[in-house]
Amino acid sequence: MHEAIIKPRYAETDRMGVIHHAVYPIYYEAARVEFCEQIGLPYPQIEEMGLMQALKEMRCEYLAPAYFGDVLRVRIRILELTKVKITFAYEIVNQEEVLIHKAETMLVWLDSTFKICNIEKEFPKVYQKLKQSL
Repeated sequence: MHEAIIKPRYAETDRMGVIHHAVYPIYYEAARVEFCEQIGLPYPQIEEMGLMQALKEMRCEYLAPAYFGDVLRVRIRILELTKVKITFAYEIVNQEEVLIHKAETMLVWLDSTFKICNIEKEFPKVYQKLKQSL
């Protein structure tokens, strides 16, 4: 499991100082970017190859609020990897190690023409690095 540290910004809060629910998908994306860097597949490199990810499905569960001033850790792991899609699982904990949020996102792989592609066949190095991180 990999982790990304998130320090919520004031602009991400509502009037009560609680992190707005719409911000969490941005945290997932930040964690995916960090995850890819940690396994040696920086996003710019992936995109330069002509490979993209499109969100197909997202599920989330809000367990407790996050507040401005919290330090959040987004734990991310690959839940499922196929030739055409990847599913990530996320757990967000605050500085007190309280689990405040859980989520999953499923992304499909697209080539530079925005068509679904088989990464095992068309981008074997990417597929192998992802497979190794399971």
